[in-house]
Amino acid sequence: MAPDPAWLAPVTLTGELVTLQPLAHGHVPALATAAADGRLWELWYTSVPTPEGMAADVAAKLAQREAGTMLPFAVRRNDTGGVVGVTTFCNADREAPRLEIGYTWTAASAQRTGVNAESKLLLLGHAFDQLGCIAVEFRTHWHNQQSRTAIARLGAKQDGVLRNHRRQPDGSLRDTVVFSITDAEWPAVRNGLRHRLARHSISRP
Repeated sequence: MAPDPAWLAPVTLTGELVTLQPLAHGHVPALATAAADGRLWELWYTSVPTPEGMAADVAAKLAQREAGTMLPFAVRRNDTGGVVGVTTFCNADREAPRLEIGYTWTAASAQRTGVNAESKLLLLGHAFDQLGCIAVEFRTHWHNQQSRTAIARLGAKQDGVLRNHRRQPDGSLRDTVVFSITDAEWPAVRNGLRHRLARHSISRP
């Protein structure tokens, strides 16, 4: 089935800690500053753009949005109003329907603050409850232990490892670890995320 841009129509997802806004060219300066918080592009197992490369990265994501294959968001903290990262719906399959949450990165100072947990709660809620997905996938580098641990903590199950799956910018080959959450597992995952967010003084009905 051809990509369906209407299915992945831009939407703003608002929580108590964060707001996920449709990515725009106007976010570039703030994202460049956020990437510099921790010099995230220097982590060899991630693909965070440099401040100089941020405009091109945003343009590429917006082109994929126009093609109906990606829905990118800028992550904005509600307390400071600052943009602290990016996340996307990608590799979307309208026929299944299923998609991947990927290309996610967060400024170092915003990590372990509940920002990522609430972002995932908002994204998963939209995917399962609004888009009707039967599964949501996560992928990460084999050597990115922080990401693998965070995905497993969500309640996602590891599906497998794609060996020599992708060539990195430095020429090395990446083994990709694939996780997923199914629609049947979503209620338990949602409860787990709400419990984690309670530690950040987030009340949930």
